[in-house]
Amino acid sequence: MNYAIIAAGEGSRLAQEGIREPKPLVKVCHEHLIDRLIRIFMANEANRISVICNALTSEVCRHLQAIKTGGMAGSPVPLDFIVQTTPSSMHSFYELSKVMEPGPFVMTTVDTIFIEDEFADYVRAFKAQLAAGFDGLMGVTDFIDDEKPLYVGTDEAMNVMGFYDDNPGNRCRFISGGIYGLTSSAFDTLRNCMERGESRMRNFQRGLVSDGRKLKAYRFSKVMDVDHAADIRKAEAFIQ
Repeated sequence: MNYAIIAAGEGSRLAQEGIREPKPLVKVCHEHLIDRLIRIFMANEANRISVICNALTSEVCRHLQAIKTGGMAGSPVPLDFIVQTTPSSMHSFYELSKVMEPGPFVMTTVDTIFIEDEFADYVRAFKAQLAAGFDGLMGVTDFIDDEKPLYVGTDEAMNVMGFYDDNPGNRCRFISGGIYGLTSSAFDTLRNCMERGESRMRNFQRGLVSDGRKLKAYRFSKVMDVDHAADIRKAEAFIQ
């Protein structure tokens, strides 16, 4: 399984609230956010881990280079990373896609917090959906603690019907958890989005539906992001 991490955001809200470290190096339970994801991916049979970070700080680049060279916890890590500052998460994904290996992959943003055992179950479910001919398995949750959630419309079989900025009539049970399991066909949708001048990952997800990709939703009990200083304490309480 290939994995990808978007770690190119500026973390401006954290900086405004007194957090000095760049977001990928923020620690939750004494572990850098980027290290936590890499460790979890390695525990789930990572063939390749691709990361994009921005050029605004050299700390993250040095940290990733140290992992690429020396591994983690005494084990080598199949890590590739690029350094590029981009205007949106979808632009980051586009740049990262240029260096990712072909084949199915699971991608998250660097501050995505979830339960490790649930993620392992998700990876197994993703492999099963690939065997059944689906193009993707999108991580979703009914836990809503997001300033601008992306609602996910599903049918009774958890097929994804659409992605919405609001939830009229409260018909959507879930929001996106920012965990994407996709086949390489997603790169075609991504290029189409870029050619149309779109940005933001939610527009890419809508593009998957409009392009006719067969997507399933997978429920996580809870997924949260680390956008504010207070979220660090929330994340620690959650994963402990």
